[in-house]
Amino acid sequence: MPSNKYCFLLFVIALSAVHVIHGKVHGVRYTVTNNASGSAGGSIFDSHVGAPYTKQAMSRATRFIWKTFRQQNDATQRKHVTKIDFFLDIMEDGIAYSIDNDIHLSATYLGTTTSAPPRVLVASEIYHEMTHVWQWNGGGATPLGLIEGIADFIRMKAGYESTSSPVRLGEGDRWDQGYGVTAGFLGYCDGLKRGFVGKLNKKMRFGYSETYFRDLLGKDVDSLWSEYKAKYKS
Repeated sequence: MPSNKYCFLLFVIALSAVHVIHGKVHGVRYTVTNNASGSAGGSIFDSHVGAPYTKQAMSRATRFIWKTFRQQNDATQRKHVTKIDFFLDIMEDGIAYSIDNDIHLSATYLGTTTSAPPRVLVASEIYHEMTHVWQWNGGGATPLGLIEGIADFIRMKAGYESTSSPVRLGEGDRWDQGYGVTAGFLGYCDGLKRGFVGKLNKKMRFGYSETYFRDLLGKDVDSLWSEYKAKYKS
């Protein structure tokens, strides 16, 4: 009859194996569908990007977003998402969008854009759209410009930039203008207090108020915007 010590060892090994299996995808399943096969963008996707790379990029983006939002060690702070689907579509307008846990990328964009390698173009949009999957939006109260700005902040922090509308630091008319303008401002705020964007996202789980900026940084958002503009004034 096996000893208690031997049985305990088998239990530990089995438990470790379970953790490894779940840890491979962090409890999230990723799927990739090319709905544009035969088009220029669809062919580029198949030959230069591929489903395996896209799934890896989605997984890396998830881990990066969790870390930036300070959620990597606490699943209770994250949205309950178990599956994220990526689709390459033939789209009349736009580059990419997300609905719930579905991410859609334009094959037309991929087939006509030459400013970066195809894998970079795909990864850049994945980081932006995956942020929308995971971020809190104040129960619908968070301004759209801030939502898009946080997504572009994640993209920027990951080392990518928007190839469609690059913005220099300090540009823009309003802090909540969105995308690169707001991303640059959030980067400034994050520099004032490390982890600011993650803390702001946490506050937006159940609601939204501009006072969150004062709560976290001690100044109202308009003052912070003025300071940011002054810093990069040329």
